[in-house]
Amino acid sequence: MILYSEKLLQELLEMTHANIKAVEKLKNEPIDVLNWKEHPESWSALECMEHLNRYGYFYIPEITQRINHSKHKNSEIFKSNWLGKYFSKSVSYQEHLNKMKTFKSMNPLNSKLDRDTIDTFLNQQQQIIELLHKSKDINLDKTKTSISISKLIKLKLGDTFRVLIYHNERHIKQAEKAILKARK
Repeated sequence: MILYSEKLLQELLEMTHANIKAVEKLKNEPIDVLNWKEHPESWSALECMEHLNRYGYFYIPEITQRINHSKHKNSEIFKSNWLGKYFSKSVSYQEHLNKMKTFKSMNPLNSKLDRDTIDTFLNQQQQIIELLHKSKDINLDKTKTSISISKLIKLKLGDTFRVLIYHNERHIKQAEKAILKARK
C-alpha cells in the first residue's frame, strides 16, 4: 500500500480527534455504567480504556524516542509492508470483531478503575497528536519502532501509528457497545 505521507498523517490526526470526541462523551456516563460488564470475562467500558492506556504507556515513549533520534528526513511517499498491513488490519475496527487474545500484561480484566482512566486516555491522545505533528519532518518508512509484543520486531513508524490509532478506534467502539448494553 502506497500513501502520501502527509495524507496518512492527516487521516490519523482526524481519526485521533474522532476518538477523543467519542471518549469525551463517555465521561458523562455514571460510574456504574462505565464499569458494567455483560459477563465476568467481558470488558467494561473503563477496562477497554485501560487496555488502550497500557499500550499507550509502551508506544508513546517508544515513538517519541524514535522521532527524536531519527536521522531520516521526511519523504513524500509512505509504503506499508506486509507486516505493517497485517498488524494494522488485525487490530482495526470491523463491525463483527474478530476476537483476539490479549497479553496478560495488557489485560485489564477486573481492575479497579474510575474516571481517571478516561483522563489518562485523553492525555495520551494529546501526546499522540503532538507526535503525529512532529513526525511530519521525518521519514515514516525509514524510521522504525519496536512493537509491544517483541523488541526484536520493528515496524515502520507510519505503520506503528496506524496500528496504535486503529487499535484505539476498535476498543472505543467496544466501550461504546458495552455502554449501550449497560443502559438496557
